Amino acid sequence: MSEVVNVQGVQKKFGKFQALHDVTFTVEKGEVVGFIGPNGSGKSTTIRVLLGIIKRDAGIAEIFGKDVWKESLDIHNRISYVPGDVVLWGNLTGGEIIDLFIKLHGSGDKEKRDYLIKRFELDPKKKAKSYSKGNRQKVGLIAALSVDSDLYIFDEPTSGLDPLMEQVFQEEVEKIKAAGKSILLSSHILSEVERLADKIVIIRQGEIVEAGNLNELRHLTRSTITLVTEGDVAELATITGVHDLVEKDNQATFSADNEHLNDILLKATQLGVKKFEAVPPTLADLFMRHYES
Repeated sequence: MSEVVNVQGVQKKFGKFQALHDVTFTVEKGEVVGFIGPNGSGKSTTIRVLLGIIKRDAGIAEIFGKDVWKESLDIHNRISYVPGDVVLWGNLTGGEIIDLFIKLHGSGDKEKRDYLIKRFELDPKKKAKSYSKGNRQKVGLIAALSVDSDLYIFDEPTSGLDPLMEQVFQEEVEKIKAAGKSILLSSHILSEVERLADKIVIIRQGEIVEAGNLNELRHLTRSTITLVTEGDVAELATITGVHDLVEKDNQATFSADNEHLNDILLKATQLGVKKFEAVPPTLADLFMRHYES
């Protein structure tokens, strides 16, 4: 796969505050990259650098092999962007604004626009000043998804949407992913990122602290094990890799280091396994590991 987004060693300061420290990651063709981190971690600053809204102080930032600052106009012809808080013209209707966005981009599909208006249950005849935050987000999403772009950048795109509309968004993203498009998705909804992303990039205090596909990163957190044995299940507490064991009625629930699972299973077998459940670590576990630290 060829690189659609290439970010290498990007730095950005606002006065004395270092907002970005050597930020490095890539987005390949046809790949969905989940870009996550706590509030103030540098997600939106990185995205604004990529959009050519603010100028980086150092490093490389390219989209389609072009410099994001010097060649932003050429880049924008091939991307769609939805921010976390869509600002609209209050006296225009939602439909008029969607058509304006599509016209500005120059490659919109009116049939797809009408389809998306129905899917997102938007009333396009209402003036934007009467819209809730969720409906403003729908206008931005419909406009972005109605054009055929090579890269979609979503910065907290489902902010303000109800769970049903979040589901619609995820289904539409899966469609453009299947069409071979690239997506950079910044979202606070970790289940959304876990469902859609091929690769995860975690940023904290302006630095990338983890990057890779979810299976590669799962070794960084512990699985949750529930066991019922014929013998004394409390003996598992003596095994290396078992943490926070809670015992009740000869059932044990504990977290386990993945590299010690074989030793744990051998001991469990000796005790006589009657029930065994293992839940792999989630993206939320991985995220909280860095957030809490």
